[in-house]
Amino acid sequence: MRKIVTVVLLFTCWFSASAQQNLTPEMLLQLGRINAFGITKDGKSVAYSVRTYNVENNKKTTNSYIIPISGGAAILTENAADLIANNRISPDGKMSLTAYDIKLKKIFGKDIYPDLSHSDVMIYEDLNYRHWDNWEDGAYSHIFVNQLSGNAIITDSIDIMPNEPYDSPQKPFGGDEDFIWSPDGKQVIYVTKKKFGKEYALSTNTDIFSYDIQTKHTTNLSEGMMGYDVQPAFSVSGRLAWLSMKTDGYESDKNDIIVKDGALKLNLTKGWDGTVTDFKWSADGKKIFFVAPVDGTVQLFEVTDPGVSKKLPVVKQITKGDFDVQSMIGQSNNTMVITRTDMNHAAEIYIVDLTTGAMKQLTHENDANYSTISLSKIEKRFVTTSDGQKMLEWIIYPPNFDPTKKYPTLLYCQGGPQSALSQFYSFRWNFQLMAANGYIIVAPNRRGMPGHGVKWNEQISKDYGGQNMQDYFTAIDEFAKEPYCDKNRVGCIGASYGGYSVYYLAGIHEKRFKTFIAHDGIFDWRSMYGTTEEMWFVNWDIGGSYWDKDNVAAQKSYNQYNPVNLVKKWDTPILIIQGGQDYRVPIEQGLGAFQAAQLQGIKSKLLYFPNENHWVLKDQNGLVWQREFYKWLKETL
Repeated sequence: MRKIVTVVLLFTCWFSASAQQNLTPEMLLQLGRINAFGITKDGKSVAYSVRTYNVENNKKTTNSYIIPISGGAAILTENAADLIANNRISPDGKMSLTAYDIKLKKIFGKDIYPDLSHSDVMIYEDLNYRHWDNWEDGAYSHIFVNQLSGNAIITDSIDIMPNEPYDSPQKPFGGDEDFIWSPDGKQVIYVTKKKFGKEYALSTNTDIFSYDIQTKHTTNLSEGMMGYDVQPAFSVSGRLAWLSMKTDGYESDKNDIIVKDGALKLNLTKGWDGTVTDFKWSADGKKIFFVAPVDGTVQLFEVTDPGVSKKLPVVKQITKGDFDVQSMIGQSNNTMVITRTDMNHAAEIYIVDLTTGAMKQLTHENDANYSTISLSKIEKRFVTTSDGQKMLEWIIYPPNFDPTKKYPTLLYCQGGPQSALSQFYSFRWNFQLMAANGYIIVAPNRRGMPGHGVKWNEQISKDYGGQNMQDYFTAIDEFAKEPYCDKNRVGCIGASYGGYSVYYLAGIHEKRFKTFIAHDGIFDWRSMYGTTEEMWFVNWDIGGSYWDKDNVAAQKSYNQYNPVNLVKKWDTPILIIQGGQDYRVPIEQGLGAFQAAQLQGIKSKLLYFPNENHWVLKDQNGLVWQREFYKWLKETL
């Protein structure tokens, strides 16, 4: 028996039905993209920017604004970021923090042989020779303390990590959250992973360090905590908290909130069955607000600090609904300023009543655009999997959906593999745009996704081709029973782990699908193990090296769960997309899959982006991606 719950039916009353049109790639690209800086120094407004893109002249425009938290019109400003507090300045205003790269290792031939200045060779003797989309160049990001007079630096900067071949902020994605002042301005708290070479590539063990300005002594505040320790933040009373994973080598472990209480480290979310994405101290320092995935959405929560309340920590969910609380900007009295998305709307700024969870929208950047766009119907369903578990899935219908008609359907395979399939709004994998092109999308929260308990989230590790593949089949087979699903026109699409899913399903789908699209997917585990950069990922997720013949889990991954071993069963058209600067899932994966399809006479196409990484970030490249995506579906489905 299938339980169906319709949770969002977004049909809006328009002034004129004739003004409505379906979303196109060009329209998607021109939507305003909001970037919130924070709450202004006076506490009354939110500072943010909006980036827009013009397809015709290939130009981006970014404007800055402030908008009152109490509501009202946005005000254009020269630079809204200057209106918020500068957390790089020490509390007494006498010092500042900066971060920039320092050359510490000789990598290039011209560094080693000065007489060969035109050489461009790179020489490596250890791992971590490239990361994400950059080759190691021997430079490391370090934090510097500067003495100030007004806003001017008056003395030479002090490197708090002298001669250390480690990065802070962390590369590639660390930022301002990786280094902060202590409330008394006597210490710098920062995040780094003090490992180099192979050790760096094999470990996720970052730590929280404290650098004493006067003594120049560094202390490891998270000593003995073996996983990711990141995002340090002080309360108004000076209590330090951070996010922590306990397991070294497991990058998707449960993320908990830790508070340092003297010599103790209190885990505020240990007993809560979920994983934290982001957090902020409350204004009074008595609790912590955080966001986390839950039931196919991302919501705002709070947890009490037992060091203040002297009671066991209590977790409370503040917001509920079919949307994602994308980020927390800051607290203003009894409200939290956030950004919010859903599958029909790009990010806008909202305020949340912290007592009731009620929301009020502040910005309306894309209202004019959406007033002319026909929106999709979004439906939440629960289906029973092959092993008797309840699984949530999102169904996205074309605008003006007519249940008396038949529609081509796409099974969407989420990446990660342990990232939430929630109410996100992507400018690439955009469900609203897919639906606008006449497709129904089935998006299951299969095994391995957060938001359904830690056990559900962890199950996928070392079982890539196992239960979650059956979850995919359950999702599409159950939906295919609907009279409006055209069973002869079903496709399968996905990126990253979703791309792996496509390659794997292409060998076991038994004629379920008529076409496939795989973006930066894993095709051959042996090649992947030999060319990817963060070795902890493959060691944890598939079990280890291919030459370890006694490792049962690893051998199962390299043999039974390896898409390359199933190519003889491929019989369906496939579009393969690959980024040339993707060093997480390197170029060999896409090229190998395309070559296998071509040599077997299978209709296939390679969409190669030489200067893109794991994502497509350049606007016109993104537009090519969209046009080729829908061209392929039109040809093959």
